[in-house]
Amino acid sequence: MTIIKTKLNRRSFLKSSVLAGGGMLIGFNWLAASCAADAPKGLTIPDEWFEINGYLKIGENGVVTIMSPNPEIGQNVKTSMPMIVAEELDVDWKNVIVEQAPLNTDIFNRQLAGGSDSIKQSWNALRLAGASACKMLKEAAAQKWNVPVDEITSELGVLYHKNSGKKVSYGEVASSAAQLPVPEEVELKDLKDFKIIRTSKKNVDGYKIVTGQPLFGLDYKKEGMLIAMLEHPTAFGMKLKSFDATEAKAMPGILDVFQIKTYNDDYKQQWCDTASFTDLVAIVGRSTWEVMNAKLMLTVEWEPFSDYEMAVAGWGGDQTVVVPSGLESSDGHNAKMAAAATKPGRKERRDGKPEEAFKNAAKVIERTYTAPFLAHSPMEPMNFVADVTTDNAVLIGPIQSPEYMEKTLSARLGLPLEKIDIQMTRMGGGFGRRLYGHFMVEAALISQKMNAPVKLIYSREDEMTFGIYRPAYHALYRAALDVDNNLIGFHVRMGGIPENALHANRFPAGAVDNYLADSWAIESNISVGAMRAPGSNFNAVAEQSFLDEVAEAAGKDPIQFRLDLLKRAQDNPVGEKNDYDAARYAGVLELVREKSGWGTDSAAKKRGVSAYFCHSSYVANVLDIEFDNGEPIIQTVYAAIDCGIVVNKDAAVNMTEGGIVDGIGQAMYGQLTFSDGQPDQNNFDSYRLIRHAEAPKSIEVHFVENEIHPTGLGEPPYPPVMAALANALYKATGTRYYHQPFIKNQFD
Repeated sequence: MTIIKTKLNRRSFLKSSVLAGGGMLIGFNWLAASCAADAPKGLTIPDEWFEINGYLKIGENGVVTIMSPNPEIGQNVKTSMPMIVAEELDVDWKNVIVEQAPLNTDIFNRQLAGGSDSIKQSWNALRLAGASACKMLKEAAAQKWNVPVDEITSELGVLYHKNSGKKVSYGEVASSAAQLPVPEEVELKDLKDFKIIRTSKKNVDGYKIVTGQPLFGLDYKKEGMLIAMLEHPTAFGMKLKSFDATEAKAMPGILDVFQIKTYNDDYKQQWCDTASFTDLVAIVGRSTWEVMNAKLMLTVEWEPFSDYEMAVAGWGGDQTVVVPSGLESSDGHNAKMAAAATKPGRKERRDGKPEEAFKNAAKVIERTYTAPFLAHSPMEPMNFVADVTTDNAVLIGPIQSPEYMEKTLSARLGLPLEKIDIQMTRMGGGFGRRLYGHFMVEAALISQKMNAPVKLIYSREDEMTFGIYRPAYHALYRAALDVDNNLIGFHVRMGGIPENALHANRFPAGAVDNYLADSWAIESNISVGAMRAPGSNFNAVAEQSFLDEVAEAAGKDPIQFRLDLLKRAQDNPVGEKNDYDAARYAGVLELVREKSGWGTDSAAKKRGVSAYFCHSSYVANVLDIEFDNGEPIIQTVYAAIDCGIVVNKDAAVNMTEGGIVDGIGQAMYGQLTFSDGQPDQNNFDSYRLIRHAEAPKSIEVHFVENEIHPTGLGEPPYPPVMAALANALYKATGTRYYHQPFIKNQFD
């Protein structure tokens, strides 16, 4: 076992066991109607609960409720995170109930769904929570029997004293355990002793999802709740000038129409406060249908705004963001990016003498790759419920960044943090869009004005035209080969609007003697934000497509070409800032080569390969494609993944499958274009998503077995499959795919 100091005190780790006499609690949050709703079928709900720590409570009959601290966005952390606690607690999973924890950063160290970090960042804390509770239960049993605690063992929620033959359930000593001090040190299990981690557990919300029970923000209802919607400018580059609500207010069920300002002018925005439009018109009524109809009757006048700057507190410190005026169009974007790519950018990394390598090269390959803006397009549009009074604010809904938005709400509403209560619902998708919680602030301001609980709802058109998109990207790649077809020089120039996707220290940096990476960006008034695997969702496509073309020019097998470069990076790396582990990178390539039976192309089946590192994990894909009457049919995608210890294999496979389908869809069909500041696509009739019949016929997922602590998985399976698709399409058609979406270039 591993002995580890808890570094916790009772105030930070425990809510309060004294509060209700021995720690008895009936519920953790007012969002859950009852614990019984979360109980597995046939499980008897206890009459009393005893809180052991902020992560769990134990009933007098041994039933355990474990709190899942992070927002659930479909990545299944509501199942996987409690599994980690249950493992160290040594409890029978069939006796576990899982609840969504409310926002409480005094107890939970990180409540954020983003960066594929939920499990990675909480791995130790979750294990400590379970192990600390287990030790406290053992202490309680030892005191009960007056024996040394070292003689107490645990298994499946029961404590044993082997010498005397005594045993007691967790529930029988939970009240006593809840009053004991938090242990200063605890023993964590050896990995070989895991009984829950590394197994497959079904989604704890699965039954509710398939039976349509209320889970999501749009499902939530509260007595006296009003409905609100917003009108925002029709084009980026415009702002509210005036509005006439006379006709709208006369519509049935409408209570008020008024202007709101999301952020005050002197407010320094956090990274999560991104919003293109902050002067909005709110329409409030009694039903969604009535509010939607009244919105159509508004008369609103917009006007262009002038250039402005704003201060933003970003991840890397304060920064000044320049927002230019004007009505932007995709044609103009493309022309600007093409021009910018012809000039040297800001140097991000330089190894050796790249200019000399290209000058002396026997062969130079140069290619340009582009990708358009993308909308996140989650199935559940933005929504939130707010109930704001003069004394406090309660907010309920789907949000990926609750701990950050709490600070924004406190500043905007003039309430201390302890008066802001955020309850998290399950999210109907997000992919990064719900990291930016302006809609929470909007809901709160409307509730404050109406002095009533309000549910703010975005229509699909509202959500898709409000902004916060994946940026548009452009990349120029160059490779230099010597007379023996060895790669002697590599250059990437990456740009975008309004930011670029360059990861200068990623492969093949470190594997090439002469390497240059430079970047540029073009300012825009179209707001952008993180989208599943930010930057990597373009960088992987361009880089891995280009490497395939370089391998072909060098006359080498594409997998072996990559492995040779990785061996160089492992044995004799160039530079000291390479942010990948070459051995783990090579490991997934070797695994996917084995599992896919690489080298078995046929006249009908063509194959593409790719491999990529992001969010501390490694993924390699082989994709098999055939054509039927000119239409591409994706037969099989093989995925080899190294993400450290896999907590819940079912969830990991599901997440991988979803990322692969999503990546194929975005590469084939995804694009958001603009004309005079207006998005040309505003709903699914014009913004193309992948359809069921277009998904791969089968997906095989294989994980590298190791003892490395878990790393990211929500995002890593998404980027590399796009390049595998591009490379397979080339093998099938003889045409290289440089510009996304691929379908526009070949199949319209």
